[in-house]
Amino acid sequence: MNRARYEHLLTRSASRRLLLGASFAVGATAISLPSAPTRAAGIPKASLLIRRPQFIDTPFSLGVASGDPLPESVVLWTRLAPDPVNGGGLGEASVEVRWEVANDDQFTSIVQFGTAIASPDLAHSVHVDLTGLKPGTEYFYRFGAGNEVSPTGRTKTAAATGAPLSKLRFAASSCANYEHGYFSPYRHLANEEIDFAICLGDYSYEYGMNGEFKNGSTGPVRNVTGSETISLEDYRNRHALYKADPDLQAAHAAHPWLVIWDDHEVENDYAGANSEQSDPVEAFLARRAAAYQAYYEHMPLRADSMPIGPDMRIYRRLAFGDLAEINLLDTRQYRTDQTCGFVAPPCDEGLDPAATLTGPEQESWLFDGLADSTARWNVIAQQVMMARLDGDVSTEGQLVSHDQWDGYPLARQRLLDHLQSTGVSNPVVLTGDVHTSWVADLKLSFDDQDSPTIATEFVSTSVTSFNPIAAQLVLALPTNPHFRYYDPRHGYIRCEVTPEIWQTDFRAVQRVDVPDDEIQTIASFVVENGIAGAVKA
Repeated sequence: MNRARYEHLLTRSASRRLLLGASFAVGATAISLPSAPTRAAGIPKASLLIRRPQFIDTPFSLGVASGDPLPESVVLWTRLAPDPVNGGGLGEASVEVRWEVANDDQFTSIVQFGTAIASPDLAHSVHVDLTGLKPGTEYFYRFGAGNEVSPTGRTKTAAATGAPLSKLRFAASSCANYEHGYFSPYRHLANEEIDFAICLGDYSYEYGMNGEFKNGSTGPVRNVTGSETISLEDYRNRHALYKADPDLQAAHAAHPWLVIWDDHEVENDYAGANSEQSDPVEAFLARRAAAYQAYYEHMPLRADSMPIGPDMRIYRRLAFGDLAEINLLDTRQYRTDQTCGFVAPPCDEGLDPAATLTGPEQESWLFDGLADSTARWNVIAQQVMMARLDGDVSTEGQLVSHDQWDGYPLARQRLLDHLQSTGVSNPVVLTGDVHTSWVADLKLSFDDQDSPTIATEFVSTSVTSFNPIAAQLVLALPTNPHFRYYDPRHGYIRCEVTPEIWQTDFRAVQRVDVPDDEIQTIASFVVENGIAGAVKA
């Protein structure tokens, strides 16, 4: 969907914000309850169901989204929030939401419709797991509540499992810190002709106002609201602030998304049940439960990802015809702690065979799936850099980030050994986290540059997040010859995959401290079928 069409649909929806008929608001609740039944004592508040509410402001302030496309299914999402950054504004009543799906954006050919309940238990979010669709087909969708209609979203199902597929196009992004800049890269992503988008983590940040801006200036480009996120209400309001951004809304409305988290959706650099500040485990798990709950409420995920307390499964696998299989990992929830510090020389504790980024269950799931795959291209979409990055430019020692795979070298070696021994077809790793762009050959041994290249890693830069050592990282390239490319600018990657060629374009803006900077392709790299390693196009 192009930007002009999206803005037209958004404006059309906004024009319906005026309250229709007589209404009232109770306290801070931005909804009127005409003919609402009196709630009897003892009945849970959430049992109050409003079928025809009247809103003081649009309930679709956070837009719409879709995600996880399967050949005959896709998830549709919205959240009713007339007062988005103040709890949502709907109180404790449930609201009936209508949805409809069509073959065209004018909804002259509707293929399915129905209703869902927006419950306060899930912050009045709606997750419709739509089934019975046609493979490889574009659809349009929208929601309604009372007299209000949402913006229109576009989505697309995956090609039939195992069916011949000649081309797949998608984009991948990560690290969008609201304070560090405007989300103009998302606006350009919305205009890409792609089948879907992937978020590789750090979709939102937990810091309070001025808590961590590191943008090289005297302060943040934009201010977040509130202090650092701790409670469920905090995380809900922070997600709402991000989702209210029009560029992010446009990117969600234009394409289905595949989402995974990294650390900042909860807390910087956390590892499993271990917090950055060594908080008591019970307290941190309560915080993690709140963060996971809010994450589910704001993402187009299926019900099987719904969290249970501090546990939420987001690792999963999606196939696109016979061309590509994408393994989406979680390298935060199950990892062991970073025992050697964060940026430090390697240490003996890091060589513990039990040290893991994925946990044993997810590792087995990944290894089994890769070994069984018949896809031409096998993608591992994950959060932190897999290639070794030695930051000691003196060449006399090593200085690595123990928050990345460098901190878990035996786990990385197990994966690389598995890719080689099982002959996995064309493995490609997609990574975020480091706020800079990289291309790397993943070597069977990083100590021997003549050892086989097992896979290719493409690292997507940040949408906005600043890297305070970006200028220094380029100095490490001579001592890390397996890296083919580095760039510090902001943006995302765009990938086009055919049976014979994988091409990754690095798309970047020059500035994110202005809201309207243009984007350009600053480099392109290709991987040929059957030949690991990327070359510049």
